[in-house]
Amino acid sequence: MIKMKKIEGNLVSGHQVASGIAKDSPFSKGTIAMQTPYFLKAGLDLSFCYSGTLNIDLGYEFTLSSPDFQFDKIKWAEQFPAESFSFFKCSVFNGHVWQLGYIYLPHPETKLGHFQQSTVIEVLTAKLENVHYGDKIAINIARSKLVRL
Repeated sequence: MIKMKKIEGNLVSGHQVASGIAKDSPFSKGTIAMQTPYFLKAGLDLSFCYSGTLNIDLGYEFTLSSPDFQFDKIKWAEQFPAESFSFFKCSVFNGHVWQLGYIYLPHPETKLGHFQQSTVIEVLTAKLENVHYGDKIAINIARSKLVRL
């Protein structure tokens, strides 16, 4: 049996490039919408997810290991080099029920910009209603996958 742990953090604003909301983004559709077909082709169906990330500040640095999916050298944008990504299965509490999600980790060594703070995880899941920056967000993840530093 996989041992799970509940982690809580605060919802914070990201760069808004993943969702395409950022005014200065070169990706009007957003990076998640552009990347999703490539992830599907590689074996990960994210069609249930909102095309943007929840940015959750855990308040501490951490490491992630043993991804459920890892994709190397995905060429998802013609004008930029290929990137590598890891995904870690989790569940997100939406105020009423737990729902499936994935921690989304673009590998920093292949990413060109829009880096997150070292205490922030990005989560893909179905769109959550009535959540606001500063709200507490809880996730469940396999104990061995996310380790506090």
